[in-house]
Amino acid sequence: MAQLYKTIGLIGKPDHDGASATIEILHDYLLTNNYPVIIEHTVAQSVNLQNVDTGTLTDIGEQADLAIVVGGDGYMLGAARVLACFDIGVIGVNRGNLGFLTDLSPDDIIPPLEQILAGKSRCEQRFIIEAEVYRHGKLKSSNSAVNEAVLHAGKVASMIEFEVYIDGSFMFSQRSDGLIVSTPTGSTAYSMSAGGPILTPNLNALSLVPMFPHTLTSRPIVVDGNSEIKLILANDNQENLQVSCDGHVILAVMPGDEVIIKKSDASICLIHPLDHNYFTVLRNKLSWGNKLY
Repeated sequence: MAQLYKTIGLIGKPDHDGASATIEILHDYLLTNNYPVIIEHTVAQSVNLQNVDTGTLTDIGEQADLAIVVGGDGYMLGAARVLACFDIGVIGVNRGNLGFLTDLSPDDIIPPLEQILAGKSRCEQRFIIEAEVYRHGKLKSSNSAVNEAVLHAGKVASMIEFEVYIDGSFMFSQRSDGLIVSTPTGSTAYSMSAGGPILTPNLNALSLVPMFPHTLTSRPIVVDGNSEIKLILANDNQENLQVSCDGHVILAVMPGDEVIIKKSDASICLIHPLDHNYFTVLRNKLSWGNKLY
């Protein structure tokens, strides 16, 4: 039988004993079954393997059909931001805490992987967003986010003032610690901690969650996923403002700047086992109750 995936990339958290052990198990299994394997070069330095093919995340995106990411959701996010630019499926192996994006358990990884490699799986497309910072009408910086883009001050508990526009229409002005613009994927991350709604992954929607607003009437709101969200920073803000993408990439923002957040043309194909169920994930991760009858 022809192999569904021609080349497989292995990505993991460097210098993490559990991730390294899982990478070694996966590498040996895949080579035994005649799959060409590329290991991301930073994690390749921390595994006990000889004569391996290595490459960057971009190399894996360009050359592989499937990427297996071993780590927590944070590491998955970093890899997904890069791999979203390529036609590649992504599987997550949970070596972190909650693991909303990482389906497979490292304690029982080979049987479900065999099913996935045999084509008994499904691809779930997750859209990502782009955050762009404009100054005097010129693009100054931009980056993508899988979970959320967050406008906030550079120091804790410092209020900022800004206006929010949706598709060019003024929505509200606000004094608060900032604003979280979340994808459905990110609705179980920072947005949820701030009181935002949980959005099922198939929704074409974005949630806007105010951070400690200076009015009790400010509430999270969900808008169409194709909306263009524009944030205009008041001129009398302090200068240490930022937009954080997935909590890792920081874009500097100045008073008077405009921040545009919108859906990216790129998306992520998450590969799930056939028995994957989003509500089962929520029950397990959030300790929700089981059926009563």
